[in-house]
Amino acid sequence: MHKIIFGNTQVTPSKIVCIGRNYVDHAKELGNDIPSEPVIFIKPNSSISKRLSIGSKEPNHYEAEICFLVQKGQLVAVGFGLDLTKRATQTRLKEACLPWERAKAFDGAAVFSKFVAVKKEQINRLSLELLINGERRQAGGVDLMLFKPLVILDEITQFLSLEDGDIIMTGTPKGVGEVEFGANFTGKIMIDDEVVVEDSWIAE
Repeated sequence: MHKIIFGNTQVTPSKIVCIGRNYVDHAKELGNDIPSEPVIFIKPNSSISKRLSIGSKEPNHYEAEICFLVQKGQLVAVGFGLDLTKRATQTRLKEACLPWERAKAFDGAAVFSKFVAVKKEQINRLSLELLINGERRQAGGVDLMLFKPLVILDEITQFLSLEDGDIIMTGTPKGVGEVEFGANFTGKIMIDDEVVVEDSWIAE
């Protein structure tokens, strides 16, 4: 089982619960309708990777996200995540009204920074930034989300049990694109203007 880092501890998520179309501008850039309730899908533990892969038969696309670690039913820590997507496959599956697993749940489809503790009152002040080769490609925060993190948590737990160590990915702002070989990705999570998480990967 793959692990993530919370503080100085290794944690094993049983699953990753993801939210799609949670930023209006991102939904529009992909030509999707604006949802009236959270779009929820799952990545397995096997999708977690420390490597940022460009993909083999089909390019991977990056989607930067604010991510939360769950313990005792609460959002206790925050980290930066990349939801890797096989966009052409996803488009084909969506057009056929089929599930997205081939496009979203493959091995290596979830890349995470370390996680740091976050207080409930700080959650609505969180934002992210993704730099690629030093250029800002994505930026956004909870203030732009259609469904805020605590609303997402409530929606998920109405039908799905969350185990300690599970991760929630809260959606991506506009600016997604293809992962290119050798590109330097730097992800940041901020509370107000203070960086609380920062990590980097070289696409390979």
